Amino acid sequence: MRELRIDHEREERCGFPEVVFALGKTTAQIIAAAAEIFEHSGRVLVTRATPEDFAALQKAIPAARYQEAARIISVGVSEPEHPTGKIVVAAAGTADILVAEEAAVTAEAHGAAVQRLYDIGIAGVHRALEHIDELREARVIIAVAGMEGALPSLIAGLVSVPVIAVPTSVGYGAHLQGLAPLLTMLNSCATGIGVVNIDNGFGAAELACRINDPGWAE
Repeated sequence: MRELRIDHEREERCGFPEVVFALGKTTAQIIAAAAEIFEHSGRVLVTRATPEDFAALQKAIPAARYQEAARIISVGVSEPEHPTGKIVVAAAGTADILVAEEAAVTAEAHGAAVQRLYDIGIAGVHRALEHIDELREARVIIAVAGMEGALPSLIAGLVSVPVIAVPTSVGYGAHLQGLAPLLTMLNSCATGIGVVNIDNGFGAAELACRINDPGWAE
């Protein structure tokens, strides 16, 4: 039985080749999937990758690069000469940066202009307020937060652009591995917020890119 069935039509339908989710896959599966996608499309992303995954993949594809803060391996993906629009990725705390960087790096791979605003959580609300102009200049905002997950509500009350809320699994016991901020974001009284699953920086970036440049998949 064949283990891999790569969707080579994904790029034609959606604008970007199938992305490899490394978590739960063997090293051999990761290498086989990435190599097949790269051979067919000339570029590939591998998300939730470890340094060990990268070391193995680089032997098979020497051009592979690893961005540890995002846990992403990329091949054939470079910064665009003329990035599209503006996506702001805002993170409440430094503990949320892994998820925020997954979103930022994914968005950049799709050709978006990305601005990072990190450690601007509401425990020091002035830190977010200092960036109101930058937030309002964005075409779409990805707001990443653990603990009680209030940052997206704060931001959405200050801007007129869509806010994609990403709860993270960062927090103490009653935080319930991200369930508490997820429910906070789903129940926000601020308007213009869409919520993705816990720790899903990749999914947030995919959605943000379609809002940032509706023609990016053409």
